[in-house]
Amino acid sequence: MKTELTITTDPIDEAALAKRRVMDNGMGAVVCFLGVVRGNEGNETIAAIEYEAFEPMARRQFEFLFDALGQRWPVEAVRVVHRIGTVPVNEPSLWVEVIAPHRAEAFDACQFLIDEMKQKVPIWKKPIPI
Repeated sequence: MKTELTITTDPIDEAALAKRRVMDNGMGAVVCFLGVVRGNEGNETIAAIEYEAFEPMARRQFEFLFDALGQRWPVEAVRVVHRIGTVPVNEPSLWVEVIAPHRAEAFDACQFLIDEMKQKVPIWKKPIPI
């Protein structure tokens, strides 16, 4: 399984990511997820979220998650982009792409990765009030 992880302060460019997609002709599903900063956190209206990561550990935890994902589903490729720094409301902070032979595998693998990432990867968020 091919994996690619980008942790960046740059905005996420979906079109550029899609143009770089490479997949075998036996693959039938591409699932992309875009996590966007909401305008509220709990009962508080916010302007942005400040993301902070302990990058060496975050990269290591993603490697573990990619390995676990590859053992459960016949996925060809996984790409993840996570923004750190200040991400304004309505802008993406997370982009995930999973390529697999069938849609169920791609959806399940993507959901697994996002759920596990939120629990295990040391990326923290702090809401910035308006």
